[in-house]
Amino acid sequence: IFKQDKNSVKMTSNISGLTPGIHAIHLHMKSDCSSSDGKSAGGHWNPTAQKHGEWGDSEGYHKGDIGNFLADSDGNATVTFETDQWCIECEDENKNIIGKAVIIHQGEDDLTSQPSGAAGSRISCAGIIK
Repeated sequence: IFKQDKNSVKMTSNISGLTPGIHAIHLHMKSDCSSSDGKSAGGHWNPTAQKHGEWGDSEGYHKGDIGNFLADSDGNATVTFETDQWCIECEDENKNIIGKAVIIHQGEDDLTSQPSGAAGSRISCAGIIK
């Protein structure tokens, strides 16, 4: 669920059915989840052509580099993330998240490997649509 309040967008993701442990979550370029491997969603959303990294890193990061989260022993997790660097249906293509996808990866993002953090397979895909 994405909600915009003034100049900030909050994402709340309730996730189940995962392997317990650490997983990466990113926004990808297209809300196309038609392929079984999630690759139809394209690479990380990176409208400002930065290197992959941890959100807020002064050396650069993708606008889709949300980070990692922990799935509990039952494979459940709730991820919340809030930023003023996203918007919903605004005119700024460097901020507009409509038409992108949320991807959950099998493993942990190492926050340094280029271009995607070596987080493993894409195991879940959800389009960001209105």
